[in-house]
Amino acid sequence: MELLLWRHADALHGVPDIGRELSTRGWRQARKVAAWLDEHAPAGLRLLVSPAVRTRQTAACFRADESAMRFHAPLFDGATPGEILALLDWPRASTPALVVGHQPLLGEIAACLLGDAPFPPSFRKGALWWLRSEPEQGRARLARVVEADVPPLP
Repeated sequence: MELLLWRHADALHGVPDIGRELSTRGWRQARKVAAWLDEHAPAGLRLLVSPAVRTRQTAACFRADESAMRFHAPLFDGATPGEILALLDWPRASTPALVVGHQPLLGEIAACLLGDAPFPPSFRKGALWWLRSEPEQGRARLARVVEADVPPLP
C-alpha cells in the first residue's frame, strides 16, 4: 500500500484553532506540493482530510472538489495512529491513500510504520511524506519526502 502523509501548509494565527486559514506563504507551499502531486501521485488516490480549515485549503490545492475528500474529525483532535491506520486498512488496502493532517499525529503515524524511529519525526509545514508498505518486514519504508519550503516575502 502507498500512504502519503501531508502536513497542512503555514497558517495564520487565531482562534478558534479549527478555523485558522492558510497564510500567503501557506498558499504558495500548498500549491507547490500540489503541483508535485499532480505529476507523481499514484492513480486512485483516496483523500482523508482533517476538518480544520487549513487542512481543507491545503488539500483543495490538489483536489479542488471537496466531494473527492473524506473528512475525519479525529484527525484534528483525538485520533491515535492505530485508529487512522485501521481506518485506511493499512497495509492491506489495494488503493493508495493521502492523509492531510497535523503534527504530532502525522509524525506518530510515520514512527509506527517506519519502526526504527527513536521518537516521532516532525513534519515541516506543508511537507509530504510518501510511505510504501513492506509486508515482508511488517512495516513501511520512506519512499520520498517533498518539502514545501518557499522563501518568505522580502
